Amino acid sequence: MSIIKKRCKEVLIYSITESRKISNIFSAFIILLGSLGLLLVAISSYLGMDLFIFSEEISNFPFIPDYIYFPFIPQGAAMAFYGIGGLFISFYLWWILLWDIGGGYDIFDKKKKKVWFVRWGFPGKNRRIILKIPMNEIQSIRIITGVQERGIFTRTLTYESIVYMETIEQGFIPLTRIEDNLTPPEIANKAGELAFFLGVPLLY
Repeated sequence: MSIIKKRCKEVLIYSITESRKISNIFSAFIILLGSLGLLLVAISSYLGMDLFIFSEEISNFPFIPDYIYFPFIPQGAAMAFYGIGGLFISFYLWWILLWDIGGGYDIFDKKKKKVWFVRWGFPGKNRRIILKIPMNEIQSIRIITGVQERGIFTRTLTYESIVYMETIEQGFIPLTRIEDNLTPPEIANKAGELAFFLGVPLLY
């Protein structure tokens, strides 16, 4: 999750781009190319065309055939199935990127004495999900550290910290996630900035 901060005297805004990460764009692009490649092989197999025709210099090497041909049943049909499935997955990922699912912004407004958490969902009735919290319900900003066990062959314990906003009605609301990959100084800076801006204690 990428976080972009905008601040003025009475308003603090964190713009969050959840799905539009480089890794997600790269994954969607690779899946699209792979699916098109599988469909090309399937179509070539269905039409009875030679898939690859090597040049004379390359085909002179031992164990390299002059061409490669896949029969449509079963190899071509299987590649067509996986190619179509991959296209659906790729289109789904591209739509998520286009709609910025999970993205949004957090607004802390001293003037209106309210906090808004806005997230984008899928098109429809719940396209924009809004959580409003009066500032007088905010009790503190907390940094809670948990221990996670990682590793397959070796047991490794890692300490992960998350920034929470403690409220009267909603309880603890997470302001960061483990997937954000924030460093301890970045977590401490965000928690301290929010606590100072909201005028509430910072607890560990």
